[in-house]
Amino acid sequence: MSTTAAPSRLHATRAGVQKFGTFLSGMIMPNIGAFIAWGLITALFIKTGWLPVPVLGGFGNDASGAPNVGLVGPMITYLLPLLIAYTGGKAVYDVRGGVVGAIATMGVIVGAGIPMFIGAMIMGPLAGWTMKKLDSIWDGKIRPGFEMLVNNFSAGIWGAILALVGFFLIDPAVTALTTVAGNAVQFMVNAGILPLTSIFIEPAKVLFLNNAVNHGVLTPLGIQQSASQGKSILFLLEANPGPGLGVLLAYMFFGKGAAKASAPGAALIQFIGGIHEIYFPYILMRPILILATIGGGMTGIATLAITHAGLVAPSAPGSIIAVLAQTSRDSYIGVILAVILACAVSFIIASLILRAARNKDEGDLAAATASMEGMKGRKSMASTLLAGGGVATATEIRNIVFACDAGMGSSAMGASVLRNKIKAAGHRHVTVVNQAIANLTDTYDMVVVHQDLALRAEEKTPSAQIVTVDNFMGSPKYDEIVALLDEQAQTANKPFEGVAGKAEPASEVEAAAAHVAVPQHHAETKNILRRESVILAGSAGDMPSAIDEAGHLLKATGAIDDEYIQSMHERERSVSTFMGNGLAIPHGTNEAKPHIASSAVTFVRYAQPIDWQGKPVTFVVGIAGKDKEHLGILAKIAKVFGDKEQVARLEAAQTVDEVLDIFGKVNA
Repeated sequence: MSTTAAPSRLHATRAGVQKFGTFLSGMIMPNIGAFIAWGLITALFIKTGWLPVPVLGGFGNDASGAPNVGLVGPMITYLLPLLIAYTGGKAVYDVRGGVVGAIATMGVIVGAGIPMFIGAMIMGPLAGWTMKKLDSIWDGKIRPGFEMLVNNFSAGIWGAILALVGFFLIDPAVTALTTVAGNAVQFMVNAGILPLTSIFIEPAKVLFLNNAVNHGVLTPLGIQQSASQGKSILFLLEANPGPGLGVLLAYMFFGKGAAKASAPGAALIQFIGGIHEIYFPYILMRPILILATIGGGMTGIATLAITHAGLVAPSAPGSIIAVLAQTSRDSYIGVILAVILACAVSFIIASLILRAARNKDEGDLAAATASMEGMKGRKSMASTLLAGGGVATATEIRNIVFACDAGMGSSAMGASVLRNKIKAAGHRHVTVVNQAIANLTDTYDMVVVHQDLALRAEEKTPSAQIVTVDNFMGSPKYDEIVALLDEQAQTANKPFEGVAGKAEPASEVEAAAAHVAVPQHHAETKNILRRESVILAGSAGDMPSAIDEAGHLLKATGAIDDEYIQSMHERERSVSTFMGNGLAIPHGTNEAKPHIASSAVTFVRYAQPIDWQGKPVTFVVGIAGKDKEHLGILAKIAKVFGDKEQVARLEAAQTVDEVLDIFGKVNA
């Protein structure tokens, strides 16, 4: 029992660190463009830059004798921390969380005398999370007409309170923490032991734990160091492409089989493209090669320390092009030497290891790639490239499930679109069903899911291939899946035939029903889409109001209660129900199914598109599904909105009868 518990705890710990690192990376990476812009402005216009300009670089005085503010200082003091805080808050609670996060972060910015990146990475998510919890207290309890007043004032009041908390409490704590961390780094530099960090950084990269170190510590400290000294060595502790390139070059000369053949392409992608994870499987094939990257990393850091070289801003991705673009004016020789020497040392050590192992089993690149995916917890760009690209799997695909949170709206419609494509391609032996993520079992060959739900789906179906989409109606991934099925059929060298003993359904609705197992008597006794539930001129002006309008129409049919309407908002905050082609299908969460008395579907058209989390929506279809009764109409809706001519007919429809005619005899 103890022998299995320890690896399990280790895996859970590693997964937790990976998740934390991914969250930190999610705040930094979307704003890398801003960091690059600041780095370029700094490199060009500061006093020691390539083109010193006092009014831009922020040095010297203006005509009246006042100090020049410039761009460099305000960007690093205000712009970059606020962008990080907004991104962190938005990741927790969408735009509302981002706005409150930015307000709260002003407290730590104004109170500090240093760039407050760590403070922003704390206050942004914290503000978003607390705002979300506060909103849940009065969600559904606000009188109609007062929603905007309550929403705006609650965000403003709570943001102001958090700004004060940041100023008086968070700022001193973060400043002290930053000072201690900075002093520790400076001690390591002065003592000449900074290269020893490679002992931890290089294995962490292969285990996908580097984001927590890089974006949680090195980048914030590096920015502060760069602001005071004009450059920082910390930006290259992890991003140096030399060690990985050295390992791949060793495989090019001394490797065997698939590893040797694929190494040149991998080296190009790693060194020029900056995708470091491309070399991780080569390390995992022969783990002792981690000594090569450690040696190369230590050499590169030592070279940077000796030459006093560094970058002015983070290098992302870790491409030689990005590294040189962010190199300080006086550091080109040191940086280039650091990359070359790191590569050389890594190459020498890796070559010795590979030559010594030539008479032994070389290892399996595919197995190492799979091992890498297992540690990362998801498919990676590297594994796709090493495997030949695109949606790929070694398992024959016969059962596909389209999963969403509740299993009755997005997944049903997405499954219908994908099913029609697969059917049109002649793959009648492949079944496509829809399911709630909570009800998934590890019995499917492929799981198609919204990108925001991928991790939850992977936990439920570890042996299935996960395909993520962000547009349910017209995702290009659907075509990739069909192409994969075509390739699978050609490999198997067998014609596509119908399942023995089953007649081909006579219509699209019957075809959808056959795959989703809609009970026959439901279609005969239930009116899913009613005339009174079709509105051609919706009155809502924003997404929450549109959800309320759809919910009240559902309630008017007697299908749901107020609790279900609240869950429709909760579902939207979790994962958007935007489907593409101007369509959104708001519906409740899986937990809200007990609040559904009967199935119903509503249709609302808006004259002016509604902003649906950044996407324009003209049609809102509200859904309440009980016992899969609603899936027939969803199949028809999916087919209609997958056809641009039919969408144009819906836009031009003047009567309710025209809309019902377009969707067909949905109550038949």
